[in-house]
Amino acid sequence: MDAFQAVLLGILQGVTEWLPVSSSGHLALAQIFFGIEVPVAFDVALHLGTLFAVLIYFRSDLVQLLRGLLSFNPNHPDFRTLLFLVVAMIPTAIIGFAFRDFFEDMFFHIQFVGAALLITGFLLFAASRIPAGKKEVGWKSALLIGAAQGLSVAPGISRSGATISAGMLYGIPAEKAARFSFLLSIPAIIGASFFQLQEAEFAAVPLAVSLSGILSAAVVGYLSIGFLLKILREAKLVYFAYYCWAIGLLAILSAFIM
Repeated sequence: MDAFQAVLLGILQGVTEWLPVSSSGHLALAQIFFGIEVPVAFDVALHLGTLFAVLIYFRSDLVQLLRGLLSFNPNHPDFRTLLFLVVAMIPTAIIGFAFRDFFEDMFFHIQFVGAALLITGFLLFAASRIPAGKKEVGWKSALLIGAAQGLSVAPGISRSGATISAGMLYGIPAEKAARFSFLLSIPAIIGASFFQLQEAEFAAVPLAVSLSGILSAAVVGYLSIGFLLKILREAKLVYFAYYCWAIGLLAILSAFIM
């Protein structure tokens, strides 16, 4: 892998990690269709880039959460948000560990990836068709959103798409659901990267190549977050449903041709 390929993969990661189209699904399809094999160490590097993107974009929110934590006041809204984030990570961890082998096996079965993309599309379509809600994130919705994030370990189930849709279907306004989803992604990415590090061989990827991927994923990821929030404000989430359906059907049809 050279720096040019690293930049292209970084762009793909930056776009698909935050837009509701499933980065893992696109990576799986790229590996199957084009024979692209991404070393574990480089995959960790790409996720590090998208982690930088969300940390920078939501830096003011993170400062508020820190202040809420230091307040030690259970009634402080930011302290409660932190509690809900912790609660949401519970089903994420349980589902991720329980079905990890099954989800990893899906990477090699294009029809399963396609079916998962169709499911993502249905979630997005359903969320785009309900009236805007007025609820706040609470214990039940945190568990629901966390479970959606756990299922998104499956390639083809978009993490942002599943979590934002779950929040919207529960009655949480789109932008609030997105904010909670993006903040919830931070511990999820860190946790997933930690476990990947145990299998990584860093000598297999030159430092310059890794840095190229990290930088492109971070820049494009930052722009993608802003673009998705704009789409949510304009109530155009349904267009991503159409995209997921198209790619999902293409993947399933390809399974019968290849």
